[in-house]
Amino acid sequence: MMLRPRQALLVERSLAALYLHGNTLAIGPTGSGKTIMLSAVAGGVLEEPDAKACILAHRDELTAQNREKFGRVNPGVATSVFDAKEKSWAGRATFAMVQTLSRDAHLDAMPTLDLLVVDEAHHAASPSYRRVIDRVLSRNPRALIFGATATPARSDGKGLREVFSNVADQITLGELIASGHLVPPRTFVIDVGAQSALAQVRRTATDFDMTEVEAILNRTPITDAVIRHWREKAGDRKTIVFCSTVAHAQCVADAFVAAGVRAVLIHGDLSDAERKVRLAEYETGEAQVVVNVAVLTEGYDYTPTSCVVLLRPSSHKSTLTQMIGRGLRTVDPAEHPGVVKTDCIVLDFGTATLMHGSLEQEANLDGHQHQGQAPTKECPSCEALVPLGCRECPLCGFEWTIDPAEQAEAMDDFVMTEIDLLKRSNFRWCDLFGCDDALMATGLQAWGGIFFLNGRWHAVGGGRSLPPRLLAVGDRSVCMAKADDWLNDNESLDTAHKTRRWLNEPPTEKQLRYLPQAMRADFGLTRYQASALLAFQFNKSSIHRLVLAANDEHRRAA
Repeated sequence: MMLRPRQALLVERSLAALYLHGNTLAIGPTGSGKTIMLSAVAGGVLEEPDAKACILAHRDELTAQNREKFGRVNPGVATSVFDAKEKSWAGRATFAMVQTLSRDAHLDAMPTLDLLVVDEAHHAASPSYRRVIDRVLSRNPRALIFGATATPARSDGKGLREVFSNVADQITLGELIASGHLVPPRTFVIDVGAQSALAQVRRTATDFDMTEVEAILNRTPITDAVIRHWREKAGDRKTIVFCSTVAHAQCVADAFVAAGVRAVLIHGDLSDAERKVRLAEYETGEAQVVVNVAVLTEGYDYTPTSCVVLLRPSSHKSTLTQMIGRGLRTVDPAEHPGVVKTDCIVLDFGTATLMHGSLEQEANLDGHQHQGQAPTKECPSCEALVPLGCRECPLCGFEWTIDPAEQAEAMDDFVMTEIDLLKRSNFRWCDLFGCDDALMATGLQAWGGIFFLNGRWHAVGGGRSLPPRLLAVGDRSVCMAKADDWLNDNESLDTAHKTRRWLNEPPTEKQLRYLPQAMRADFGLTRYQASALLAFQFNKSSIHRLVLAANDEHRRAA
């Protein structure tokens, strides 16, 4: 498999920063492929034949996920696991659970490492992680420490400066939305008569006082108004609601049910089994709404979710981003037939987006370049080097201000088109018939295409031993991203051949024999264009079948 060009750039910058500073932090939000990138960084260090690395995580599922994706990126590197069930350092890359490794006896048995990768690196300043990091550096002062995270700001306000002196690169939500790897949010801040009271809520050590928030928002007239606004703007959407307390969430869930909307309640006091049962009701369609209290903030992704309701403020921008991020993932039509998702509606009744700025405003490129040296600036508080686009220092929390004129200009920069992905793709994309309604790209093993029908785009992928399959339905940028990722997953840099000179040569005699007569008369036709046309011709019936079936599924779902 290959990395997206933007992923490869983050890896390049991260390796350069590691060798310059001995440590670095890379930031990649939901949808950026963070695990793929940290695997590539580790693989770059492990090119040294005697190097040994450890990839540290805090959940079993992360350890398994990291190991599986590492193997896809680095198929020739042996791996092992160090956790509660298995304790082996046999691999050149070992995937470890911090809860297990941080015990003194296990640290004593740890071999000398050349690289420690900290996944979810916003945890790196906590005591268990520090014990591991400090022991790694005591064994080998030249060991490299690499951190990867989607949300660098910690809820306790503690900075990461004691572990990381710099930020190598940051992929923004704006980039991922513009490239089609996430859907855009549409944010509505709605005052149901509570904004002035919410502005007076006191802060605790970790967040706003949610008991005070409950006293303000957990009232029948306000809950009725919330449901009325939800019906008007998002009444047909799968929805996640974030509440202040369990009592508040229970009342909101009851109100949805009383209004004829099936809703389930999720909170931390439920057993794992009961939580799974209720989430299954939401995911199978028995319930349309899931109401929760600080449970679904991170690590939960049900991609048909296309509305997020905020019934609580947040003193941390990272928490706000995590909550809204639950609704930004794109949909795989193979998993969810008939579901077309083009955006996510965010209904903010708790003033969180007013406090931090809407996601659209925050997730702008802000002068961030995509080639060459990453532009940086120095934090005036902790003197760390951070990407130029940062509004908040990920290491110490210092915030830069921006005036309204600059904010408006940044909003304009946020509106990009999928043509940027075409230019940045590893592959050459062809407009098959000159009408901009059918584009294809090919490698040696796979092909991908996007096709327009009945007001929607459809992404389809296939290959030599890969039966054609529907990859996405919806906006052009989302479909282009899915088709491009299909090619990246099934090709290598050797087979992408985007810039090979022979691509521009005339078609071969064999190609011309299989092309329709009308296409043979195109004297400007190149060998690569002929290859794309042939891929379409040979798979035309499958492409038609998949696209028409997707339209039928959508009509049935509607």
